[in-house]
Amino acid sequence: MTDLNTKPNTNINSINLESFIRVVHDFPKKGINFKDITPLLSDKVAFSYCIEKLSSFIKESNIGPIDKIASPESRGFILGASLSLTLGTGFIPIRKTGKLPYKTFQASYALEYGSDSLYIHQDACCKGERVLIVDDILATGGTVNACRELITKCEATTIGACFLGEIVALSGKNNIKDIPCLSLLSW
Repeated sequence: MTDLNTKPNTNINSINLESFIRVVHDFPKKGINFKDITPLLSDKVAFSYCIEKLSSFIKESNIGPIDKIASPESRGFILGASLSLTLGTGFIPIRKTGKLPYKTFQASYALEYGSDSLYIHQDACCKGERVLIVDDILATGGTVNACRELITKCEATTIGACFLGEIVALSGKNNIKDIPCLSLLSW
């Protein structure tokens, strides 16, 4: 774990992104080991390096042209919006209940520790647009599948999903069918 009170490593080629991920035990409930990316986000060099690595990772994957990036709140927003600027795409915020002011589509999904619903503006993407889902951590795959459902309701196509990291033991990739899933880190 990086000591946030010390000067960040300015050698961008030697950054270990894993060292910026804090594990918080028993959050949000007992038995969950939450992967907290806020130390990474607070370090400007590590965050910049993370976005560069994810951008290169996406380009090298040959997913093809991307019209928009869609991300669920809240940490997904940070990575997705940053990547949309880097890759030159539009950005679609996928929100929780009561957060979008216009007409929405809704999808419910199961979490590792409960259930929730996500929403997208009905005009967030257009028929035939190619959308990449970006989120911080892949766990069970429920969030991604809900995002895909919303993108499909807009008549757009989900071309893949990209994550900073994935929790391999939860088999999220096995629950996401027919699209490539890219993860920079795995635990």
